[in-house]
Amino acid sequence: MPDRPGSNASSARSLALIAIAVAVVVLAFAYTAGWLSPQRLTPAKIVNGLAPPDGPALGFRRNHAKGICFTGTFESNGAAAALSKAAMFAPGSYPVTGRFNLATADPKAADATVRVRGLSLRIVAPDGSEWRSAMIDAPFFPVATPQAFYDLLQASAHKDDPDAMKNFVAAHPEFAAFGAWATSAPWTASYAQDRYNSLNSFIFTNAAGQDQAVRWSFLPAAKPEPVPDDALKQRGPDFLATDITQRVHGGPQRWTMIVIAANPGDQTADPSKAWPDDRRKVEAGTLVVNAIEREPDGPCRDLNFDPTVLPPGIRVSDDPFPAARSAAYSVSFNRRTAEDKYYPHTPAEGAKP
Repeated sequence: MPDRPGSNASSARSLALIAIAVAVVVLAFAYTAGWLSPQRLTPAKIVNGLAPPDGPALGFRRNHAKGICFTGTFESNGAAAALSKAAMFAPGSYPVTGRFNLATADPKAADATVRVRGLSLRIVAPDGSEWRSAMIDAPFFPVATPQAFYDLLQASAHKDDPDAMKNFVAAHPEFAAFGAWATSAPWTASYAQDRYNSLNSFIFTNAAGQDQAVRWSFLPAAKPEPVPDDALKQRGPDFLATDITQRVHGGPQRWTMIVIAANPGDQTADPSKAWPDDRRKVEAGTLVVNAIEREPDGPCRDLNFDPTVLPPGIRVSDDPFPAARSAAYSVSFNRRTAEDKYYPHTPAEGAKP
């Protein structure tokens, strides 16, 4: 049967629209990958910038490579439900998989040589929703933007250039506050004694649809005990893992979750700026660490602590870092899983944490 008048033209238009749509998708991927603008910051560039001069430790996370896994619970008291309808803020107990870690690309780094310590969490609610978070013990982030973070990585890599860091600090005055903290804040002898802070801002939405910009912190039940630098360096290279393992074996370790609510007008896009200490605080519940798990082949091994994995009731703010971290974490995850044969696996049977 011959085509009806106009059917060929219609088919041609449809094919043209499909071709345009495919081209747009291809261009979007090309732009995201940085192919059309070589100078644009991409997740791969950030991950590449994390690698030490002799290359990355194959099979490991590209940052926070050294750490120890744990399981436990988040005991919600229900108070944060006024701020967020997230299922894990309803009163109850929710399973947690987490990881204490050090901000280093070297899984063999001596603990006393790494200034920043971290806490990563995955909290799961009965409805299957998840909340993943990655925090550090610093009270604010070193820089204001992902581009500035990449610039910091580049400056740090040029140890043979005495002007590299000096020029970076001059261009990024916000770094001075972090530098002062890093050189003067006391070190503790245990992951259990550290306070961990979200630094990035998120938006909580309650059941009435009201939004509130927040940050949060986990405050240790264990009393922080400052340790001088020279005394810290006399401890073994893996003293943090040894200490937390012994503590948890002796009994659960606890942190109180505090949600900090922003005032109207507080900036939410710059994690290098701390909010004033007088902001409203809500005690949301308690993180309880019940068991130390194997780091190799344990429950954290294939877990990506992507900060944009959020339950209904929590969403990202205008802070650009969570999206940048999510993209970089994905690149890191894909690389380390592809390098699995290089990872020093420990047999599951009879293995110790």
